[in-house]
Amino acid sequence: MLQDTIIEKLTAAFQIQHLEVENESHMHNVEPGSESHIRIVAVASIFDGINLVKRHKLVYKHLSDALDGPVHAVSLHTFSPTEWLKKNGETTPSPDCLGGSS
Repeated sequence: MLQDTIIEKLTAAFQIQHLEVENESHMHNVEPGSESHIRIVAVASIFDGINLVKRHKLVYKHLSDALDGPVHAVSLHTFSPTEWLKKNGETTPSPDCLGGSS
């Protein structure tokens, strides 16, 4: 399962303090059981003082193999522990899918 692979890779790569990996494919016009739309929330000290682009590059570096293939979209939310506390452990939910048709 892709979610498990992502969790394993990010946990091994970073000292993760909080991690959410959700398959949001069910919110999109895809085949049942697809793993095409993934949402990741990662909190780690390594993100402290690093801009958003560099954070995403770090994550993608460790997930490039896992994301090759059926993944169409990744919603990536990266926070330092301080930022996560300021947000009270909440992120913006993914928007409803507007593309495709049944």
